[in-house]
Amino acid sequence: MIHAIISDVFATDASAITYVDGGSINQAARVQVRGETFFVKWKYDAPSGFFEAEARGLKVLRDTNTIRVPEVIKVGVAEDQLPAYLILEWLEEAEDVETLAFSVNFARALAQLHRVSGSGFGLDHDNFIGILPQTNKQSANWVNFFRDERLLPQIALARARNRLNTEREKSLRKLLDNLDRLLEGAAAPSSLLHGDLWSGNFLVLAGNQPAIFDPAVYYGDREVELAFTELFGGFPAAFYAAYREAFPLDRGYERRKLLYQLYPLLVHLNLFGESYGARVDAVCRTYLG
Repeated sequence: MIHAIISDVFATDASAITYVDGGSINQAARVQVRGETFFVKWKYDAPSGFFEAEARGLKVLRDTNTIRVPEVIKVGVAEDQLPAYLILEWLEEAEDVETLAFSVNFARALAQLHRVSGSGFGLDHDNFIGILPQTNKQSANWVNFFRDERLLPQIALARARNRLNTEREKSLRKLLDNLDRLLEGAAAPSSLLHGDLWSGNFLVLAGNQPAIFDPAVYYGDREVELAFTELFGGFPAAFYAAYREAFPLDRGYERRKLLYQLYPLLVHLNLFGESYGARVDAVCRTYLG
């Protein structure tokens, strides 16, 4: 299928194709055409607007000129027996990495990105986190946005997928009822977020420079981004020290951190099942006793 995509887009054959890891969602390949190298990913059953939303998110990030983001070459919708696809510039990962230098560079670039502020919270279009829809209806109130556009849709999906027992749903509902109190002092002003920042969604480029990709972009509380990076690891202590130096965090982050991790935990519960259920329950117990 990759041959058909390349032929359709470039009107010639690829000189070399190397299949690479596309994560758990897409198929992907490194493709050379007319002396240039591209990253191509495709999905046969992609939801409507899937790659279009990713391309828009990449452009939003790239236009800030704060951190390296791959350029979008072409977005293709599923038609004429071709799957939906996305073609990006190929970013070459560095072979030698100085962990401290990269951590500082990455933290400073991310802090710059987070200083890009919007008029409120959300985005002018919806997108996806992983394969799941992510709604971004804009709001002037962060707590309302986090409840209505982040937690509630995932809770509803978990119920539909039979991943909420009675006690878990009761706890989540109680937590939502107390969200104003639990998030007191958060989110002023909004920050542009990558939205799905874990160790699989960045690269180290030459000169220990960072690049980010696979976004779930929106304007939100930057603490959400930091909490997400701490959830699954892969970011050394030097990264957080450099970030705090470049853009100090507000008081109360540690108190809010687990609550902000609830969103990606619910996403993973819906994607991968009960293996994440205990962590969802632990967050609820932390805040509800």
